[in-house]
Amino acid sequence: MPLQPIKIKVKRIHPDAKIPTISTSNAAGFDIYSVEDYELQPGETKAICTGITIEVPEGKATFIWDRSGMGFKGIHKFAGLIDSDYRGEFKLILCNHKKEPYQIKKGDRIAQGVIQDYYTPEFEEVEELADSKRGEAWNSSTGR
Repeated sequence: MPLQPIKIKVKRIHPDAKIPTISTSNAAGFDIYSVEDYELQPGETKAICTGITIEVPEGKATFIWDRSGMGFKGIHKFAGLIDSDYRGEFKLILCNHKKEPYQIKKGDRIAQGVIQDYYTPEFEEVEELADSKRGEAWNSSTGR
């Protein structure tokens, strides 16, 4: 069954900005592009400008993920949640975990975004929580 598309408004706030693209009909993520040239030094973290802002419907949020090719090369994103009421420029926080500088060029795909539903929790303080099979086990608690 084909998925129903959702309309997302995009505003260019820089003349060289590229509108996000979807590579294949079944891709969950959309590519987001740099609007600047920058040499990311080893160990450096920097917010890279995209030149766009988007309007996501209420009840949805944009999650930012690494592009696998960049991740394999040691370039990773930090943070990664953009709320539906944010109207500022998308700036993607990238970190270079390599030992060499990494060149980012204007027009490069630097991350991917996924739009997902979310729920607003109503927190209720209680004295006890229900038991679970996992319990309080923390790291490697599933045996893997």
